[in-house]
Amino acid sequence: MMKFGIDRLLAEKELRAPLQGRRVALVAHPASVTADLCHSLDALAACGDMRVTSAFGPQHGLRGDKQDNMIESPDFVDPVHGIPVFSLYGEVRRPTSEMMESFDAVLLDLQDLGCRIYTFATTLLYVLEEAAEHGKTVWVLDRPNPAGRPVEGLLLRPGWESFVGAGPMPMRHGLTLGELGRWFVGHFSLDVDYRVIAMEGWNPAAAPGFGWPLLERPWVNPSPNAPTLSMARAYAGTVMLEGAGLSEGRGTTRPLELFGAPDIDARAVLGKMQGLAPEWLEGCRLRECWFEPTFHKHEGKLCHGIQIHPDGRDYDHLAFKPWRLIALAFKAVRLLYPEYPIWRDFPYEYETGKLPIDVINGGTALREWVDEPSSEAGDLDSLAQADEGQWLERIRPHLIYGTTG
Repeated sequence: MMKFGIDRLLAEKELRAPLQGRRVALVAHPASVTADLCHSLDALAACGDMRVTSAFGPQHGLRGDKQDNMIESPDFVDPVHGIPVFSLYGEVRRPTSEMMESFDAVLLDLQDLGCRIYTFATTLLYVLEEAAEHGKTVWVLDRPNPAGRPVEGLLLRPGWESFVGAGPMPMRHGLTLGELGRWFVGHFSLDVDYRVIAMEGWNPAAAPGFGWPLLERPWVNPSPNAPTLSMARAYAGTVMLEGAGLSEGRGTTRPLELFGAPDIDARAVLGKMQGLAPEWLEGCRLRECWFEPTFHKHEGKLCHGIQIHPDGRDYDHLAFKPWRLIALAFKAVRLLYPEYPIWRDFPYEYETGKLPIDVINGGTALREWVDEPSSEAGDLDSLAQADEGQWLERIRPHLIYGTTG
């Protein structure tokens, strides 16, 4: 039976010894639960040998009650424990000096999705940077990367850093949050007291979960639109739809597992994708579907779309390439409908003056590849393969659980 970081910390008193007599804070969300589904805040408060003095909620809040992106959470006082709960997605996204004074050591127990754009990674970096500035201790209570070890996508380019782009990482980074913290400390040369409470028995190569202990732990949404393991697997591709006019399925029961719009022929799009680069569609099953979002893009309109099924007998963990798959969908739409308004233009995650698709991808290369009529799949593939190889070399010293790739 594998153990997450929180479960080891609770079970092994010697691990908690350095926290005795210190004020402890917790960064958490709804998926911050123990093996018996007790919330980590309650479990840590009940330990008796540490003093939990504050808590922090990332994007979507400690309670996970904020449905959409860019919906901020307020600070509040926890009604059970009587401690302040500070929002890191409200008036600030980086802990203030006043917040930092509420603890001596901060524990991060966040279920991540293994994708650069998932903002819990950036929250970790900001906490590490402020801890280095204020002389505080940071521990990550490690959890699985449900997308597993494969890496995919272009590295974020200099000058494109944002709340959805903490550094020169690919879209699908292949690391746990604990490992990612080790890379942050090294890459940004942070002088900080950092420790990972590693998992025990995590085997990301094992079927059927390939990263998630599917037969041992239930899935709890780390954010409102992360309801399934299939979403976690597809997210490194489908998240790009947030910068597009196509729906990513928000307002349906399968968000970020499907895409479509009222004014496209999804069957034609799928056919074009299969003709352009069939090898980019391997490892999953793609199914024509219809859906009507109850909110968000195309609310109340019948959309023709495609659902991605990265599960069942058709799932091949190493062959599945969600970032390339969605890039190919954009390319197919552009070729079939040259004037289609694929790219949305609005302030995305506090970034203005840049197209959201470029903020999401950490540069302009993917959009330019889609919009260039003469570009081919091999052009984008060559760029991505070079970046993926660089990333694998960079992270090698920071791995805790064996190889990636």
